[in-house]
Amino acid sequence: MSIAKDTMADIIARQPDDSSYDEILRELAYARIVQRGLDDSANGRTVSDDDVKRKIESLGK
Repeated sequence: MSIAKDTMADIIARQPDDSSYDEILRELAYARIVQRGLDDSANGRTVSDDDVKRKIESLGK
């Protein structure tokens, strides 16, 4: 199996037996979002706190 399928199978296997389809999808989506964030951070695709503050402040003007 591919790494993605192994990861998904593991996440699904860890869910309670009475989990709904939506709950399982939410867990899969959450795991993917976290992994994408970690990948972005590892590859230097981040924004500093100061840049975020400036962006937020500029929206209020």
